[in-house]
Amino acid sequence: MTAVNDTVRRVTDRVIARSETSRMAYLKTMEAARAKGPARAHLSCSGQAHAYAASGPDKDRLATTSVGNLGIVTAYNDMLSAHQPFERFPDLIREAAREAGGTAQVAGGVPAMCDGITQGEAGMELSLFSRDVIALAASVALSHNTFDAAVFLGVCDKIVPGLVIAAQAFGHLPAVFLPAGPMESGLSNDEKAKVRQQFAAGEVGRDALMAAEMAAYHGPGTCTFYGTANTNQMLMEFMGLHLPGASFVTPNTDLRDALTREGARRALSLTALGNDYTPVCDILDERAFVNGIVGLNATGGSTNLLIHLIAMARAGGIILDWQDFSELSDITPLTARVYPNGLADVNHFHAAGGLGYMIGDLLNAGLLHPDTKTVAGVGLEHYTKDPVFANGELDWREGPGESLNDRILRPVRDPFQPTGGLKRLTGSLGTAVMKVSAVASEHQVVEAPVRVFHDQDEVKVAFKAGELTGDVIVVVRFQGPKANGMPELHSLTPLLSILQGRGQKVALVTDGRMSGASGKVPAAIHVCPEAVDGGPIARLRDGDLMRIDATQGTLDILTPDVLDRAVVTPDLSANAAGTGRELFAMFRNTVGSATTGATIFGG
Repeated sequence: MTAVNDTVRRVTDRVIARSETSRMAYLKTMEAARAKGPARAHLSCSGQAHAYAASGPDKDRLATTSVGNLGIVTAYNDMLSAHQPFERFPDLIREAAREAGGTAQVAGGVPAMCDGITQGEAGMELSLFSRDVIALAASVALSHNTFDAAVFLGVCDKIVPGLVIAAQAFGHLPAVFLPAGPMESGLSNDEKAKVRQQFAAGEVGRDALMAAEMAAYHGPGTCTFYGTANTNQMLMEFMGLHLPGASFVTPNTDLRDALTREGARRALSLTALGNDYTPVCDILDERAFVNGIVGLNATGGSTNLLIHLIAMARAGGIILDWQDFSELSDITPLTARVYPNGLADVNHFHAAGGLGYMIGDLLNAGLLHPDTKTVAGVGLEHYTKDPVFANGELDWREGPGESLNDRILRPVRDPFQPTGGLKRLTGSLGTAVMKVSAVASEHQVVEAPVRVFHDQDEVKVAFKAGELTGDVIVVVRFQGPKANGMPELHSLTPLLSILQGRGQKVALVTDGRMSGASGKVPAAIHVCPEAVDGGPIARLRDGDLMRIDATQGTLDILTPDVLDRAVVTPDLSANAAGTGRELFAMFRNTVGSATTGATIFGG
């Protein structure tokens, strides 16, 4: 077996040492819950009757035997393509549970919003907070204590992180995450982006834009670019909560249905009622999170996970920081090119060898901990295999030993670039992060005067008025979690790309977020301290000179005496109401910083 890379081991040891007190307290809580045994037995007869009253053919089995009972937590809705396939999943899961001698009940639902729909809209200001709402809702669903294990149905940006946070609150239970899979490939992501830029430049009308978008987003399943949703799916394999190879199988196929049924059976097999008890708290240890960070870097995944992984880890008493991500990025080669880091989509990536090939190659290079616990058994070696469904049976076979398309997927020995896709930036402006995997080397250093905005709509107005000429660093501040919920600013990508295409040196600096679909324009995001906390970003003025250097990891104000200025304090009342924002004042008032996961849970 290949020895684990020295940096991987060192970062892991540092995380373990940093987390010792909080992790020990968490595991002690889980052990206390575990010691109580299956929770249904402790309910009163009346409580049990309430829990089983509508369970139909499973009613007697629940009341009189000790078979395992699965709690289904679902993010189903039929407005979102990624979650519409979940409509069929509860019946598949119940049927599989009965065949295995167990039962399954829908414990509850959680909200699922789409950042693609709310981009540039007021609703985006609820997006990040929806993660913690999902965690709360899932915890309510499982709080009835009638379940021996759980299966979680979720895909997109905030849903999977929220469900993982909840799964760790009930970490004494086994859990399997069941994805829906990506939609089939439609209009290429590159062509879609081109039409968006043409529309932003006024070269085509809205009819052309609408036609392109409908051709790209055309059926059930996850969007096919490698944004936050598909990064989530990758992580669930690297961290051992999916069945091997489950992430990128398209919806409503025999293989997808077989994986769903097997996920239910597998969850039942891991309960404390059997001999293979494997609770979530044993799977999601420090090594699993380090493996996830390596996967994030190797695939060039979404910057949103720099926040979500920190919040997910803290739910299990594990403390990560951005330096851990940066040091692992320095030794993890970028081995995948999936849009926006390349022209391929996730279906092409899957066909080229996908996660099975990548995990095997990273294991051989010593860049992953090989001996973590997973829902498939001990060891990530399980995740080098591909699922197949033939003659009515689900099985796993050896995955490809070589990439089947080196324009999409390459080995560690011959990567697209020698380091990962994420970079931590520090300097006189504070701390930030940048996704560099899709940023050409000539654009990774930008020194230019700043133009300061307090709203992304102001940027669009200035662009249309022709004001953004010459080299420019666009600063959009008061976009942090405390100011307005830290919305994504992805709707700025087309116009910033146009400026870059004109030959201007251009970059974005913000205490907000960018989408997992962002790429070619350098963006220093998640700036901390945020403006509303009086960070240096709140002292900038138009014309101040700044330098962003992704190669050296620096973010500096070059104009003298900026830090001696008074902090700007704009009127933020417009962020407080409308589209439900008034109901989230408590979140804005209590949320922690981006560096601690931008969460209300002790961040």
